[in-house]
Amino acid sequence: MQRIAEYFQFKENGTNFKTEMLAGLTTFVSMAYILFVNPQVLGASGINQGAVFTATAFASAFGCFLMGILANYPIAISASLGINAFFAYSVVIGMKVPWETALAGVFVASILFMILTAFKLREKVVDAIPRDLKMAISAGIGLFIAFIGLSQGGLVQADKSTILTLGSLHVGSTWLTIFGLIVTLVLMSARIPGAIFIGMIANSILGLATGLIPMPKHIISGVPSIDSTFLVGLTHAGSINTLQLLVVVLTFLLVTFFDTTGTLVGLAEQAGLIKNNKLPRIGKALMADSSTMVVGSLLGTSPMGAFVESSAGIAVGGRTGFTAITTGVLFIFGAFFSPLLAVVTDQVTAPALIIVGVLMAQSLKNIHWEKFEIAAPAFLTVLGMPLTYSIADGIALGFIAYPLTMIAAKRGKEVGPMMYSLAVVFILFLWILNAS
Repeated sequence: MQRIAEYFQFKENGTNFKTEMLAGLTTFVSMAYILFVNPQVLGASGINQGAVFTATAFASAFGCFLMGILANYPIAISASLGINAFFAYSVVIGMKVPWETALAGVFVASILFMILTAFKLREKVVDAIPRDLKMAISAGIGLFIAFIGLSQGGLVQADKSTILTLGSLHVGSTWLTIFGLIVTLVLMSARIPGAIFIGMIANSILGLATGLIPMPKHIISGVPSIDSTFLVGLTHAGSINTLQLLVVVLTFLLVTFFDTTGTLVGLAEQAGLIKNNKLPRIGKALMADSSTMVVGSLLGTSPMGAFVESSAGIAVGGRTGFTAITTGVLFIFGAFFSPLLAVVTDQVTAPALIIVGVLMAQSLKNIHWEKFEIAAPAFLTVLGMPLTYSIADGIALGFIAYPLTMIAAKRGKEVGPMMYSLAVVFILFLWILNAS
């Protein structure tokens, strides 16, 4: 035990086994909803939900172990919300790309992710993207996720006259969403650890009690097979042979860049790990999340990344990688509760999606709205995602507008070659979408 304490530098970080294990448990409870939300989201693309459940559980465990052992950070890794929605709704449903090919896109992007990380190019590429646009992407994804939650939960619905309108309040399942949202809002406002997960449990119990959700035959069972998704990303890599799919790969790469890097820095700052404006062991932390993305794609899930709910564990004292390892162990145990998937309906997950949208929208405060040349592309990015029902389209609108507004404001020299190149790429991207 002493060797473990020394390896994770408990004394230097002012922590102990009890605190780290409690922090790991808190983090897991706060993010365990991903085990049920990810299969729901990716299930829309046609992937077997049981396979996604298992892939999510074991890829998350792998990521947590790697982050804990390699980087010694109290940061957990799992399937990134937002990018999974891009996978299911934009790529598979919107572009009509088979899910097998989309999974191959994740695999190719993850390999590029590792290469860029290994050669320390990832930080340079990220630095080339203006901070305001990074914040806009994060907030835009949050609005997109929240919109999906509102729609699936029945709170909003299509309308021929107004495009969108309030959902029917005469439907019991809609009230189930409302109940879950109220409970989660109250718990989040009261700063209760695991508020999202507790809200889902309360919602499920009410659904079961009222008959709106069918009672599962079992609670614990064997781990669902991943035969239908295992290595599919690798075996279908040859399908990435069109410009449209290359843009999809680039989008997977870029969105994962913004999500994981920003989350890592934010959580590290919360934990007090940043020294002299630098993040120690950042290379190892980035290698941990990029390696996990590869493993996740091979097992059968969308891109993995640092999870913002790790902040819950950090808040109760988690300061080392032992926190992440504890969370990883709990993810393995969580794999034996797949029958609960039947209980976790759209109405149960909808409040979680809406709340995560609220959390991600906090990035809006970091955008320089007083400068129009920056506010306009940021606004197009944020608003474009939910209104076009596509994360990629929202990014494209913002990245194309940014060089134009900066040149008009006589600030064109501040726009780097990378941003000009990305603007061209996204013009081609929109052209391909329009032509398909």
